[in-house]
Amino acid sequence: MTPTLHDVARLAGVSIKTVSNVINGHPHVRPATRETVQRAVAELGYTPNLTARNLRSGRTGAIALAVPDLALSYFAELAGMVIAQAEERGVVVLVEQTGGEPGRERELLRSPRLGLTDGLILSPLGLDAADLAARPAAYPTVLLGERVFDVPLDHVTMRNAEAAEAATAHLLTAGRRRIAVLGAQDGDADGAAGLRLQGHRTALDAAGVGFDPELVVATRFWDRSGGADAVRDLVARGVRFDAVFGLNDTLALGAIRALQEAGLRVPHDVAVIGFDDLDEARYSIPSLTTIDPGRRWIAQTAVDTLLGRVSAASHGPAQVLSGEFALRVRESSPGAFQR
Repeated sequence: MTPTLHDVARLAGVSIKTVSNVINGHPHVRPATRETVQRAVAELGYTPNLTARNLRSGRTGAIALAVPDLALSYFAELAGMVIAQAEERGVVVLVEQTGGEPGRERELLRSPRLGLTDGLILSPLGLDAADLAARPAAYPTVLLGERVFDVPLDHVTMRNAEAAEAATAHLLTAGRRRIAVLGAQDGDADGAAGLRLQGHRTALDAAGVGFDPELVVATRFWDRSGGADAVRDLVARGVRFDAVFGLNDTLALGAIRALQEAGLRVPHDVAVIGFDDLDEARYSIPSLTTIDPGRRWIAQTAVDTLLGRVSAASHGPAQVLSGEFALRVRESSPGAFQR
């Protein structure tokens, strides 16, 4: 016999309403209760009638996620986490790739494809407040990323400046004073590059170490080749440095390769730290010290915030939400080794 909601509720020891809330992705369910219901669903093999549910609710049971580029490890891993969080709440995710181009991001906001979804999680790079204000007001949208816009939309972000300050402080505590920063972006004051450079300078000031602009290297792309080329440039110019802060992990991983090519030992000659805590950071040689910006929290919070708006369970003004970060000390920098 096909299992029913009643069967799930009986096995989980909760009400039918609680089971329904879990299946429909309502955010205000205690994690332990959600886990109990999900175990009961799995044990019984219960499958909700999504077609009937969506017809009754007027919703599609799908949300959209738009990121700049899935070829970048950070966005690929973040997308996987968003999909996993949505699946736990009985929602599917349609993923869009914008390239971070303003025109493609604007086109997405006007696209009829969004009619196939109940809401959007958007990581914009090229949009401004006017673009976001022009979107359909009734369509639930949650923003990701560093730039905080003056628009009534929920925004889930990370503590870029504070985390970068902690990264630089770690290197300073280890006695490093000539810290090269890779990944600066011209004209970026309120994006990731600008905020992380700001945090770096705050740590230098607190330690009484002067800021040397010669140690800051701009890169067009935040990828491995950008990090490797930046280190090669420093070496070719004869710039003295004893540490590298890659403004993301892929820059730092590229830097490690170029340092090894130049005969410099990591971390003995040059310590290296990144930002993002990508999965591959644990498996590089040496393994990469980095900042975990709380991506799992970001994914879960973005999904729950959006579904709360979709179901009208969340009322009130838009919020700017930021979680905690953590320093992951590994082999590429001096200090206590921990995974």
